[in-house]
Amino acid sequence: MDTLFVINAVFKTGQIVATRGVYDLTCQNPDFAKFVQKSLNRHVKGDWGEVDVEDKQTNDQALKQGTRLLSAYNDDRFPKNGVATIWIITEADRSATTILFPDEY
Repeated sequence: MDTLFVINAVFKTGQIVATRGVYDLTCQNPDFAKFVQKSLNRHVKGDWGEVDVEDKQTNDQALKQGTRLLSAYNDDRFPKNGVATIWIITEADRSATTILFPDEY
């Protein structure tokens, strides 16, 4: 997996890490790696993906209050155990951002 990077982030990401499941699939599938990179770029710009309205509002507040951020991104080309979703979570203290499958939480 190539190094993930962010451009014009609206908050600090801290160290960017991926779970073993996400990491392994990015190594095996270049298209999935591109999807992860695009999703990360959306996350750091405040585009929370496919979360509901309440979660979007919670994230918008979290930007101001310094609490945890959670985004969800779907791509039906990459089902894993029937799920085509990744989550991206940035910790409240902005020390780390983790990319994971929901079942790895």
